[in-house]
This record gives sequence, structure tokens and C-alpha cells, in this order.
Amino acid sequence: MFGIGKKRDRELSSALDELRQADTVAFGGVGIAGTLLPVTEAYRRVEAALADDPEGVRGELDRLLAEGTPAGRVYAATLLERADPSAGRAAWTALRDDPAEFGTFTGCVMGRTTLREYATEHHSRG
Repeated sequence: MFGIGKKRDRELSSALDELRQADTVAFGGVGIAGTLLPVTEAYRRVEAALADDPEGVRGELDRLLAEGTPAGRVYAATLLERADPSAGRAAWTALRDDPAEFGTFTGCVMGRTTLREYATEHHSRG
């Protein structure tokens, strides 16, 4: 059992790095084969870590929101919303003013959008 916590910490750190550099938002499988992108796998690892240790991961999400690419900030806001709904709403509100672009992937459909458009659409659903 020795070292399991360190391995988990390294995996979380690696997943956060992947999200910090993300250029595409994809929450599920993409393409005809439904392949999971590395960034989607990273999102799921962070999501699982958040479920196991919300307080321990929360600060990392705040940092991802501040330092991530536009796609990384979408992942951060989505995860923050799960950990702390009011912090998530605040994140989405802040993103509505940002014109930065990023790629999206939903099933077989690839596209581009801005944080402004994505956050506004997300807010109207929520």
C-alpha cells in the first residue's frame, strides 16, 4: 500500500495539467467509434478525485479556472459547479465576458465557440 497516495497525487496532477492545456471540450466519446479524448479522460480523473476529496481538489479547480486555457476554464467551471454550486455560478458569470475561443466535440460534431457563448448558453440552461 505504500506509495498509493503518491501515485494518486501524480495522476491528479497529470490530469490537471492536461486540462490546463486543453484546446477542446468533450465530455463524452467522439467520432463514430466514440473514442475518449485524453482531455476527457483527464476530466473524468479529476471528477473522481473531486468526489473522493472535494476540499483537497477545490483549490486546484480555482487555479485551473485562473490559469487554464479557455477549454480548461470550461472544465474548471463545470467541476466547480459540482463541488460548490455558488462558486460554479460565479465562474460561469465571469466567463460570460470572455471572448476567447476553443474547440468543442459532441459525438461526431466538431465545432468552435467562445467562452462568452458557451457560458451564456450554460447559464440559460442552469
